[in-house]
Amino acid sequence: MRAVAQRVVSASVTADGGRCSQIGPGLLVLLGIAPGDGAADAEWMSRKLVQLRIFDDCDGKMNLSLRDTGGGMLLVSQFTLYGDSSRGNRPGFSGAAGFTEARPVFQAVHRLSEHFLGRPVGCGWYGETMQVSLVNDGPVTLILDAPQR
Repeated sequence: MRAVAQRVVSASVTADGGRCSQIGPGLLVLLGIAPGDGAADAEWMSRKLVQLRIFDDCDGKMNLSLRDTGGGMLLVSQFTLYGDSSRGNRPGFSGAAGFTEARPVFQAVHRLSEHFLGRPVGCGWYGETMQVSLVNDGPVTLILDAPQR
């Protein structure tokens, strides 16, 4: 499981020209699921995202988490995080889990993130074409890979 976590001033995701999910200050998370990812990976990633200390404290040091700041989280599925473009010019996506395998894992990350955060987490629509907008804060962008099991 791989995530790109971006500290944002605001972020939104739209689909079908109308449906929208948005947050103010917080974390935009692009999440990719690999074959074999499961419940343990979902729990690890959810805890990591909620507890990640990348928000400034009163001294300007990255020492606060989403829980500390009351910030929002927006979770968006992103199978292209497992794209491989090492050969040729067209990326291959065999490193990403298929739709049927990945969807329940994505839903578990969403549900667990809400549980650990203690409030709703916005999300995109799994398997749909979406448009994501963000205002990156910092910019602070981290790539998180769940430990190999």
